[in-house]
This record gives sequence, structure tokens and C-alpha cells, in this order.
Amino acid sequence: MISVFLQYEFLQNAFFSGIMVGFLAPILGVFLVVRRLSLIADALSHVTLSGIAFSLLLSKHFLFFATLNPLYLGIAFSVAGALLIEQLRTVYKTYQELSIPIILSGGIGLGVVFISLADGFNTDLFNYLFGSVIAVTRSDLWTIGIITIVVISLLIIFYKELFFLSFDEEQAVVSGINKRLVHLIFIIMVALVIASSMRIVGILLVSSLMTLPVAASMRIAKGFKQMFLFAILFGQISVIVGLVSAYHLNLAPGGTIVMTAVIILLITIIIKRKS
Repeated sequence: MISVFLQYEFLQNAFFSGIMVGFLAPILGVFLVVRRLSLIADALSHVTLSGIAFSLLLSKHFLFFATLNPLYLGIAFSVAGALLIEQLRTVYKTYQELSIPIILSGGIGLGVVFISLADGFNTDLFNYLFGSVIAVTRSDLWTIGIITIVVISLLIIFYKELFFLSFDEEQAVVSGINKRLVHLIFIIMVALVIASSMRIVGILLVSSLMTLPVAASMRIAKGFKQMFLFAILFGQISVIVGLVSAYHLNLAPGGTIVMTAVIILLITIIIKRKS
């Protein structure tokens, strides 16, 4: 496996991209789960699908889009979806969680329309849906690398604010924290990570990488910081084992990564029950 890894560039792209995704997704997933916003990942992943489908549709009619990485339009749609969720949360103040299924439904509907206009599925779109080892390009790797740097920097800057808002929102607002601004920045970070993860995990499965490692870490962690550490560890194990399994078994990496995460979760549940 090591000799093959050194020989093929696409394996290097997939591995390094997976490592970054396996680091970012569980970290943001901790905040999503604690704040009971894990369904946002599903909503934004479907919006991202619309962006990818739209980009592939445009590539059939315009030369410029044929040379453009569909990931960029997917990111644009994902960020736009995040901004719309935040706007809808202010419209439905009493039922803020309603904004998530609204965007999720809109994302699915728009994606189906674009796919229909593009005369159905093709290989590129299938790879985005379920992930692909060979589909990760050097351009994707650089994009994910830039997103990783941006997200980590923002997490370091706003960690204290995110922590307070996650556990005591009212007290955080009283202490002077700009709740709306911090939440807007956070949801944009989630949108960026979801869009960047789809080449590896796939659009339909990316939310699993944000929630399953966190769910497993919650079973054995004894504090908030430990939850971060275990979530990252389980995320990395899921990505590495999933990618290696996908390569050797000729399977979509999204499925193998998620099933590895599910197995880890089951193991932690069993261990917790026996202890």
C-alpha cells in the first residue's frame, strides 16, 4: 500500500484531503451536536449537491464552466444556503429549527431540477454523491488545504465565544457576545467544510462524518476537551481505514468511511455498557 501510495498522485490527494476532512468535520461536529444543530449538515450537503449539479449543467453549455472545478460552485451554494438558514432563523424566531428543513427541501428540489436538465446522472455527479478515491484532484487538495487553514484560524479566534454559546447562550449574550455574528461565522465554516468534504465522503454521507465520531466520543469522554480529542481520533481512524478499504475493495470511500465510523460507535457503546 505504501509503495502504491508513493506511486500514484490521486492516492496522495485522497489521503491528505481525507486527513484534513477527518480533522475538521468532527471538530465542527462537536459544536453542532452540543447545540443540537446536527441536521444543518444534512441541509447544507443537499444545497451543495444543487451547486455541483448546476455547475455540471453549465459545463455542457459554456466552455468556461467546463474548465471550472465544480467544487467552487458547490462551495458558493453551500455558503449561500448557510446565510439563508441564518436569515430564516430571524424570520421564524419562535421556531428557528424550521429553517433547516426548509433549506434541506429547497436544496433537494433544486438539485433534482438541475439533474433533470442535465439529462440525469453522470459519472462526475455519482462521484460527488458517494465520494471517490480517484476523483480527488490536486486542485481539490489545495482548495481543502486553504479551507482548513481558514477554519482552524476562525476556530482559534472564536473558540471562547462558541464554547459559551454552546452551553449557556443567555449568559453569553448578557456578557456581550454578538450571538448572531458568531453563529453566522460558525455556520459559514460548516458550509465550507461540508463542501470540501464531498469529494472524499460524498454529499449524501458527509453529515455522518460530522456526527458519528462525536457520538462515539461522547460515550467515553470525561470532558469537553476530551470530546474534541476522541472525536478527531475517531474521525481520522474512520477516514484512513475507510480510504484503504475503499481502494483495496474497489468501493466508494464514502460508504467505507461511514461504516468504519458506525463500527467505532458500536464499540464505544458496548464498552460503556460493560464498564
